[in-house]
Amino acid sequence: MNRPVAAPPRKAPTRSERKARTRAELLEAAERLFRRDGFHATSVDAIADEAGYTKGAVYSNFGGKEDLFFAVYERHVARRTAAMHASIDRSSSAAGALRTGIREAARRTDDGWMAVFYEFWAHVLRHPQHRARFAALHREALAPLVRGVEALSRERGIEPPLSPDLLAAAHLALGNGLQLDRLTRPEDIDVEAIERATMTLAGATTPLGEGDSE
Repeated sequence: MNRPVAAPPRKAPTRSERKARTRAELLEAAERLFRRDGFHATSVDAIADEAGYTKGAVYSNFGGKEDLFFAVYERHVARRTAAMHASIDRSSSAAGALRTGIREAARRTDDGWMAVFYEFWAHVLRHPQHRARFAALHREALAPLVRGVEALSRERGIEPPLSPDLLAAAHLALGNGLQLDRLTRPEDIDVEAIERATMTLAGATTPLGEGDSE
């Protein structure tokens, strides 16, 4: 009779693994509270309690509430830029990739991120010691759009009227501004309006033709 093979003894997590898990759980808790309550209304104590840790655990992993928000924002940027770069990589044309990116951005649902993002942006402007870190993340978020504009210029053999960096910033600023306006007066601005307005800017500056799609 064959005896069942005993499972190997469970290996206890290492100190670095425990620390990584604690950090990840604190980040998840912080993001939930930031999205729900905002940056200023969320305390370090509330984040620690939400994650099931002490306040000391927060300060052993992060320099403070600003550092926690930056870590949340860094993760947000990494996910978004990876998705946008992947869209460019699999697109049959640069124009199609830009259209897809614009469309997906316009159709984002409100999950609390836009409000807390602008709240933190205003906070950074009043605390210049955080500005360089915020600016670096902002440039990283723009990178896929810059890449798309540069690729489209090469594809069309045209010289854009403005630098790719400025064009990308204009596209992102328009999209973000319209999303914020939509939160303020949703009865006047819908997802389709945001998409049309951003596409119009793209067409006026790059330009995109009607046949430029995936």
